[in-house]
Amino acid sequence: MKLRSITIFLFVLLIASQAIGSTRIVQSLDAGWRFFKGDVAGAEAAVFDDSKWRTVDTPHDWSIEGPFAAKNPTGGSGGFLPAGIGWYRKSFVLPKEFAGRRIFVEFDGVMANSDVWINGTHLGKRPYGYVSFGYELTVHLFGNSKANVLAVRADNSGQPASRWYSGAGIYRHVRLLATDPVHLAEWATYITTPKITEAKAVVHIECMIANQSEKPRDVELQITINSPAGKSQAIYKTRFRVIPEGQGVDYHEDVDVTNPRLWQLEHPDLYHAQLVVKSANRILDEQVTAFGIRDARFVSETGFWLNGRSVKIKGVCLHHDGSAFGAAVPLRVWERRLEQLRELGVNAIRTAHNPPAPEFLDLCDRMGFLVMDEIFDCWTVGKTPFDYHMFFKDWSQADIRDTVLRDRNHPSIILYSAGNEIHDTPKEDLAKKILAGLVEVFHQFDPSRPVTQALFRPNVSHDYDNGLADLLDVIGTNYRDLELLAAYEAKPTRKIIGTEQRHELATWLAARDHVQHAGQFLWSGIDYLGESLKWPIIAAASGLLDRTGAIKPMAYERQSWWSEKPVVHIVRRINPALAVPTDPGFAALGGLQSQFADWTPPNAGPHEETVEAYSNCEEVELLLNGKSLGGKA
Repeated sequence: MKLRSITIFLFVLLIASQAIGSTRIVQSLDAGWRFFKGDVAGAEAAVFDDSKWRTVDTPHDWSIEGPFAAKNPTGGSGGFLPAGIGWYRKSFVLPKEFAGRRIFVEFDGVMANSDVWINGTHLGKRPYGYVSFGYELTVHLFGNSKANVLAVRADNSGQPASRWYSGAGIYRHVRLLATDPVHLAEWATYITTPKITEAKAVVHIECMIANQSEKPRDVELQITINSPAGKSQAIYKTRFRVIPEGQGVDYHEDVDVTNPRLWQLEHPDLYHAQLVVKSANRILDEQVTAFGIRDARFVSETGFWLNGRSVKIKGVCLHHDGSAFGAAVPLRVWERRLEQLRELGVNAIRTAHNPPAPEFLDLCDRMGFLVMDEIFDCWTVGKTPFDYHMFFKDWSQADIRDTVLRDRNHPSIILYSAGNEIHDTPKEDLAKKILAGLVEVFHQFDPSRPVTQALFRPNVSHDYDNGLADLLDVIGTNYRDLELLAAYEAKPTRKIIGTEQRHELATWLAARDHVQHAGQFLWSGIDYLGESLKWPIIAAASGLLDRTGAIKPMAYERQSWWSEKPVVHIVRRINPALAVPTDPGFAALGGLQSQFADWTPPNAGPHEETVEAYSNCEEVELLLNGKSLGGKA
């Protein structure tokens, strides 16, 4: 197989790039960047004087520094925070152990329209701020202890460019990767578990060994499967194969694992595949990839199944910001938030409406959350003047490819989503052509997982009748669960899931009481910046958690429906429950708080308030200052 162009180089997950010995070296580039907010002529040049620029560490989101202002061009969509151009420059000297290696730089995400230079040479541009990407640096680097300069220009000055707060700058991690010229191609390792029994699991491993040296090389691949306890459980060696210079060789190998421990929600056990490339008894490259042994599938008649057990998906939609942290969210913030959501009975996350940071998926793997990995919020028809519709034609298939290659070894991911409430769908022929092409790319790079789309008003655009919905492996619909169930009744071979739902009981019962309904994703799991009604409101308040990660009083009602543990929780209500519109729109995003956990209302005089108790118990008794006011079933 010919090597893919190095201008868009494939990169491995961080967990798969840990150096073992000195064969593969990973060096963080997060510390000590020079940053300037604004545009500067000539800042890509190695000799440019950046001594007066600020020093920052990445991940870095300069937009969250503010100020919040009604005049900011992001408007309510972006939380009234600033946008514009930001420059970053990083100087580094190559360590001696990098000599003779191929050197690459990896970016987990730059918001947005990034241009990257090394020592004044332009490496490439990437418009979409949510995708990971990278470039080879080898031929452009200085040796002899001379400092190299990596320069990045990020531009989100065209606003509004999103319907929520996106952040700005190098808001995810950056690293250098150094490999032998003969090495495992990045993101080319693909692990599936096609056959699983109690006694044995077949682990199928695909990878590519690339030869970027100047002569043919005779290589051997050794695969070691390490158990969740870290012990070697299976070892497999291939025969030696000759790889011509400038080319790569694909491997497709099966390794048996006895008495497998399955990746499950309650016990998310992770195995690690260690791939070692050898030549003439010398180790050239090593790579470790985490994976889970699990069988996940959607069944038209009975919903979602994990390892032979029916599981109702109890999910929430999450945007990528961390409130005061902006888009550069420390991992512990996400971990605490997921711990809180789990307390409420949540078992699944929809990454609304874009690929998340890779470490977020690592976290879901370790904690045992199911994930719908969503890619786009729009196709060719935009929702804001400067959003992804400007780049969809040229970049959509590459962005899907790179996201799937990056993410496909995560056992947490059970479903890809090709888009959210896409406005192209009324144009039937165009929409079907686009969707068919997107689904084909998903299947090409990961045939093991189904593809859905968050359809919106499918009864209006006739998606159930015109064939568009049936291009999907699993039909997803927003806010139309009864229509979704009717679509299943009309064609019982359809697999269905609610991709975005309201918080009221009727919507939950539509999923709970119909076995063919795989489950639902609430809008939303956590309050988030942007999508505000008007200044000075800066955020949307539809979450089960507030922006500090605290559980909101309304969330205990959901806990009483979703949790397996006994639940009794009391709140006071000051307003009646609002009627839920057919289309929730912004009314559902920023509504007034009605339930409170405290018992000291501002008005101490007579007033009308309601006591509500949320429980999954047989009966609840209410006491006031020790006196029983009675019980209710």
